Amino acid sequence: MAVIIAAKRSAIVPRGGAFAGLEIEQIAAPVIAALLEGFPHKVDEVICANALGAGGNVARIIALVAGLPHVAGLTIDRQCTGGLDAILLGRALVDSGAARVVIAGGAESYSRAPQRLRDGVEYTQARFAPQGWDDPDMAQAADLIAREAGVSRAAQDAYAVESHAKYRVCAGEVVSIAGQARDPAAGRVTAALAARAVPIAGSITAANTALAADGAAFVLVAADEVAAQMGCGGVRILRGANVGGDVARPGLAAIAAMDAVGGAGADLASNLVELMEAYACQAMLCSAGLRAVNVGVNVGGGALARGHAIGASGAVLAVRLFYELGAGQTGVAAIAGAGGIGAAMVVEKLT
Repeated sequence: MAVIIAAKRSAIVPRGGAFAGLEIEQIAAPVIAALLEGFPHKVDEVICANALGAGGNVARIIALVAGLPHVAGLTIDRQCTGGLDAILLGRALVDSGAARVVIAGGAESYSRAPQRLRDGVEYTQARFAPQGWDDPDMAQAADLIAREAGVSRAAQDAYAVESHAKYRVCAGEVVSIAGQARDPAAGRVTAALAARAVPIAGSITAANTALAADGAAFVLVAADEVAAQMGCGGVRILRGANVGGDVARPGLAAIAAMDAVGGAGADLASNLVELMEAYACQAMLCSAGLRAVNVGVNVGGGALARGHAIGASGAVLAVRLFYELGAGQTGVAAIAGAGGIGAAMVVEKLT
């Protein structure tokens, strides 16, 4: 079975911040270089999720800058779930015998995303469903599920403040790039700030929404024999799932994904869950869907504190589990994405 033997990420930096002048490969390649420091084996593939770029096989560009010219690179787009999907795809390659070592994750530069035009008019949100389908703005979709579930703005604000208060990074987790060795937005949202935040859609405000951000996160997925040769434990990928859900309520797709891997049920005594916090209400409702006992959810804060670098966000969850899990503990990473898609992965920390 595939084992994650190393995991690294950049800081998650709000759009227009310290990473604004960097090309995406300048954010991602240092993360990969840190992953491979002292690693003696050949890398067979680099899989990179990216949601906002203009194409051009970002994974290949990153591989070249990272000193891996023999790697063709594979870029995928599953919007918010892409970083986790890339890791699950890397696991499939390794488990099938098609590869022994795969670098998988995601990278996003919100700051340098290209202008999008439709009929000569600039627009900010891509289409996530065909014509005739309910394809709401993401903030409006979040407000819909908040209203349907009776989640007040005050409750959402309190959740966001708690996410900031819990924030922490682990030693070795973040690769310093452009002077950023931690997530600069973390810790900034207080109850007072949340109370005066201007609504975006109903109860949804900038304070209870994850900030659009730049960043990268990757893991090194290897075959058992490679891990054994390295003499390292790491995190074993037990199972994963991708699901399609309600397009009009995309934030809830993570619940179905967790159900698909058993991560939401009492049959899996998950010790830790890393759950995407695109919106406080979405995270609250997905967290409420957990039925396992003795679970710590986002013990070091979530994306409400860090920010949301779309293509990288799912991989960030996997990186956090790698560092937060103790030997013998199990964990679940789960994320929902635009278009009503969800992804989840179950892992176990080896001794």
